[in-house]
Amino acid sequence: MKKIGILILFAFFALQMQAQQKTKNTLGAVLKFNKTTYNFGKIYYRSDGTYNFKFVNAGKEPLLLTRPRSSCGCTVPTWPKAPILPGDSGTINVAYNTNILGEFNKTVTVYSNAPKPVVLHIHGKVIPRPKPMLPVKQTDKGGTPISK
Repeated sequence: MKKIGILILFAFFALQMQAQQKTKNTLGAVLKFNKTTYNFGKIYYRSDGTYNFKFVNAGKEPLLLTRPRSSCGCTVPTWPKAPILPGDSGTINVAYNTNILGEFNKTVTVYSNAPKPVVLHIHGKVIPRPKPMLPVKQTDKGGTPISK
């Protein structure tokens, strides 16, 4: 009898927590990104390594973004500091330092008052810039020199 009472009590609390979670998800802020991964492909050394990730607040409460965390110091995110109202959109700008040659695969974790953090991914390869070609002087071979 004691075991049945404990099981009933456990089931009651599990249902209670599930109902609270559903209420939180339907009433709170919801952070939805159009795209969470961006491939730069091959980009040149010291070129523009920024991408704007667009998002919308699909919830019913204002969205508050806290400081996004990047996987290293070579990736710098900027984000809106003001609350994003329901239905409004914004962008998180992620800038990669292209002064580092080679392949990269970096992440930025976005924390907010939404139920789950979102992880943004950028990857690509920084390659050296091509060396400038010097102009070639055209010569007229076989021509007769002109004397003055």
